[in-house]
Amino acid sequence: MRGRVAVTGMGWETPLGDDIATVWQALLDGASGITFVPCPVKIRNERAAPVSSLANLGPRERFTEMVRRAVGRALLNAELRGSFGSGEVRTALVIGTSHGARLDDPISIAEPPDAWLRGIAADYDFLPIALSTACSSGADAILVGAALIRSGLFERVVCGGADVLTHAKRKAHSTLGTMATSELRSFDVNRDGTLLGEGAGIVVLEPECHLHPSSALGFVLGCGAANDAAGLTAPDRHGRGVKLAVRRALTDANLDAQDIDIVNGHGSGTPTNDVIEAAAYADIFQTKKPILFATKGAFGHSLGATGALEAISVIQALRDRKIPPIVGTSCRLPECTLPLPEAGCQIQGARFGLSTTIGFGGFNTAIVFGGTEA
Repeated sequence: MRGRVAVTGMGWETPLGDDIATVWQALLDGASGITFVPCPVKIRNERAAPVSSLANLGPRERFTEMVRRAVGRALLNAELRGSFGSGEVRTALVIGTSHGARLDDPISIAEPPDAWLRGIAADYDFLPIALSTACSSGADAILVGAALIRSGLFERVVCGGADVLTHAKRKAHSTLGTMATSELRSFDVNRDGTLLGEGAGIVVLEPECHLHPSSALGFVLGCGAANDAAGLTAPDRHGRGVKLAVRRALTDANLDAQDIDIVNGHGSGTPTNDVIEAAAYADIFQTKKPILFATKGAFGHSLGATGALEAISVIQALRDRKIPPIVGTSCRLPECTLPLPEAGCQIQGARFGLSTTIGFGGFNTAIVFGGTEA
């Protein structure tokens, strides 16, 4: 089955809320969920982006509840209600995370890596598939979901990413030196690190051929992945993995670089990653320059969730014909040759968008999305 893969539902839990339209408007308004979050161990910066509605729960419970809520909202958004146990539609639940609660919760670390997902999948009689590719986990879950639909193995895949803010993760980034000392500034000359967040992003994928035309919110047109194999935490300094992932996604979508209208960059705000990513885009997009935006200044760096949250943001941008500003960015990197959006940026006629994620361990994932007019 090589037809297009449609996105028929979306749901998320973010530091700015959980309603798709409300959070999207907050992004367009330049809002940020980054705030002061105390940490019992000494770290470079106590600012982070929590999901405040679940702040009273421990890491394990908060993590699984974010996934459970986002899955439920995505299914409702796709107008899928009631019992899923009939077996009439083969459905997989594919969720990626970097570590989930395993670094801070003794029960989680003692369990199999997919134990947390089994209970959620059992609620709907879905087949659970858990994966972990660091910060590319959410994007890779969508890549796997699209592959499962194309193969004909499943008629529906509910997929995305999730991660939870914990003391261990914040201490690790502080010790590594990747945590910002002040603000998160994606693609900015004055960037000096990232700030962590948490959340969950879920999309429902189905074959276009099974749907009424009005059912699709957008389309997954092409996916590409590559691994730098350059180091545990640093990307290849020439950006070869990023460029290979993007070009593979374009080839898979049967598109050229000049077809892309918008790019949601990884934009972690770290000194190394942003300059390598920006230079990679400059090499790929030499003729037409798509608008580059990033959401980490609003959501924080939500690790395994980030690729899924950014995928939803690209689909929303194509649907709404608007792009949010990059929170915290005021002085663009010289290596960044793509235009950056300002508040209220309109993108009339945009048909195709690209989302790129870059993870520790050399993981690079790119996904090309099409709007409903693509």
